[in-house]
Amino acid sequence: MAIGAGGDDVLVNRMVQQDKVPWYRKRNLRLLYLLMFPTCIGIEMTSGFDSSMMNGLQAVPTWDAFFNHPRSTILGLLSALYSLGSICSLPFVPLVTDRWGRRFAIAFGSVIMIIGAVLQTASQDFAMFVIARFLLGFGIPFAIVGASSMIGELAYPKERARIGSLFNASWFIGAIVAAGVTLGTFEMPTNWGWRIPSLLQVIPSLLQIVFIWFLPESPRWLVSKGRGEEAYAVLAKYHAEGDLNSEFVKLEYAEIEKTLELEKEQANRSSWRQLVASPGMRRRLLICSFLGLATQWSGNGLTSYFLARILDNVGIHDDRTKNLINLAMTCWGFVNATALALTVTKFRRRTMYLTCTISLTLIFTGWTIASARYEMTGSQAASRAVIAFIFLYSPAYNIGYNALTYTFLVELFPFHARAKGIAVFQWWGRAAGFFNQFVNPIGINNAGWKYYISYCVFLLFEVIFVWFLFPETSNRTLEELAFLFEGDKIRAEQQKRIEEDINNAPIPENASDKGSALYVEDRDI
Repeated sequence: MAIGAGGDDVLVNRMVQQDKVPWYRKRNLRLLYLLMFPTCIGIEMTSGFDSSMMNGLQAVPTWDAFFNHPRSTILGLLSALYSLGSICSLPFVPLVTDRWGRRFAIAFGSVIMIIGAVLQTASQDFAMFVIARFLLGFGIPFAIVGASSMIGELAYPKERARIGSLFNASWFIGAIVAAGVTLGTFEMPTNWGWRIPSLLQVIPSLLQIVFIWFLPESPRWLVSKGRGEEAYAVLAKYHAEGDLNSEFVKLEYAEIEKTLELEKEQANRSSWRQLVASPGMRRRLLICSFLGLATQWSGNGLTSYFLARILDNVGIHDDRTKNLINLAMTCWGFVNATALALTVTKFRRRTMYLTCTISLTLIFTGWTIASARYEMTGSQAASRAVIAFIFLYSPAYNIGYNALTYTFLVELFPFHARAKGIAVFQWWGRAAGFFNQFVNPIGINNAGWKYYISYCVFLLFEVIFVWFLFPETSNRTLEELAFLFEGDKIRAEQQKRIEEDINNAPIPENASDKGSALYVEDRDI
């Protein structure tokens, strides 16, 4: 069985493209995706719930009074502690994810977040609330890095981009729930007006802990740990509906096994220095660091955490109106993010990122001009224009930074560096988020619309960066992308080894053994 030597000609990728059977007609694959929803995809719901809840709580009078009307520096600190917690945990995230597996990392992070949410609900003073925010932030990177890696490594190749995009789009489900809850509780005369939203933040993490054990482990992680027969069983079960003799599964397994073998020869997998050890890895490091900054410094932090203060600046002071706008904007974000996630496979990655950055630059410039005009003239038309630009901002941001971020990161890094690469992305994103969440309320309070100019400048830089440095990664398997920047010689060696393995290797022993940890009884869902 010959395998082509070049990029898109690799046989496993051609077989994927020729597969015309949709996922919902494949029983085992349908089961896999349904289990992914409350576990992996539910993790982003936690982030969305937190952002929207903090937005909504600023318009809850009892919360505002309980914490002595936090503004400027204090408000920034309350929001930024979430990001600070994430920054502190990130050095440990790849260790847990690579050593004990993707499933363990998700469960570990979820337990920490439950503790944080309980403390936040029971907060008796400012210090207790701050500690709770820190713990929530400390736990989330374990779950996000583990889940984004698992989705990319476990999903059927043809649906990888779509499932990865839905992972990020689920942020809005949590955000909608939080916006709706704070809208329903903001008039409560007691502290339960803000304690109820805090308590509900426990639910997504509980779902993750319950459902994670029904999901199989990443087959690539299993192969890396010498558990090839279990990995083969997973691939056959979910990618070939249990057919152990599937030619596609044989190709996929051989590609994973030989690519990981070659990766191990090329890099010291246990060291962070691998991220700067070669020109290709340094380019990956630069791109993922940029993405971490761009996903936070594109203006989204303003609408995610400080919408109430932005609306104050354009003459909207009624708390009910603020909460209604927050809920409407979140629902709109969910609609367009989901639509973009479902169509992500129809467009090239660079095209979507360029569309995203150019649109954001134009929209944010209009937003800044409208805000300036309102401050100078008090024009109600300018106030309504700001709200319109905020709603236009949502699909412009989601087309790239929401729909593609984790999909692109999983494609960008080879397996041995994937958890570390996503952790670096998270570090830059959380650091940028911490800076923004601390500085944004100060900037909004002191500079008003002039503060937005800094975002316009950075958005223009994003367009230039994407144009010159982003590679194209669409329509390739993860193994084809493993040596994206390493040159033709190593890719030729990769294909040679895969071909030899396919021609000579039998099915791994015990792949269908019911005693395997990965064996799953057939269930019709």
